[in-house]
Amino acid sequence: MNTAEPNRTRKSRTHLLLIALVFLAPMIAAGVLTLAGWQPGTKGNGQPIVPQRNFLDEHLRVVLADGGDYAWRDSEPRMTLVALAGPDCATQCLATLTAMAKARVMLNHKQDRLRLLYLGTPPVDAAARAAMATYWQTGRDIDGKLDGYRPATPDSVGALLVESNGTALSFYPPGFDAAGLLRDMRKVIK
Repeated sequence: MNTAEPNRTRKSRTHLLLIALVFLAPMIAAGVLTLAGWQPGTKGNGQPIVPQRNFLDEHLRVVLADGGDYAWRDSEPRMTLVALAGPDCATQCLATLTAMAKARVMLNHKQDRLRLLYLGTPPVDAAARAAMATYWQTGRDIDGKLDGYRPATPDSVGALLVESNGTALSFYPPGFDAAGLLRDMRKVIK
């Protein structure tokens, strides 16, 4: 038996192990980072709803302006962005509602997978109310089950992003970033 043969075999095995290590190293690093609690790009811009709430299970009733009940579960799977207006919706409130409607439009071909629901007293200005009707369904939370999310500050808006099965995913307090809301919607609307 040639002594060069075991050396060649050992060298080939070493190369094979090094190649395997090159492919395994990123997976090992990702596992260590995950166990340490760090996961890139998983932080949303909204606040998670804890404990989790399902509006269907809670029988949360919203009566629309036309008198009908809002269906949390639609005929097709669509999410709902709920705008909760504080008292006296005026200039700042309308600007935020417009930014939210623009974020929906920015979803492009997926915009039909998101419904916009405004809960609160509509703006006093007739032109503003008419403009809102283009994008928003308006209604009232009959039992006040969402009052904990409604801002107390005049002329402000908070928002809830609700899954198509009625589960509230995240809350956006007054002053939220509409661009951050859009990033979150792009993550969950597929």
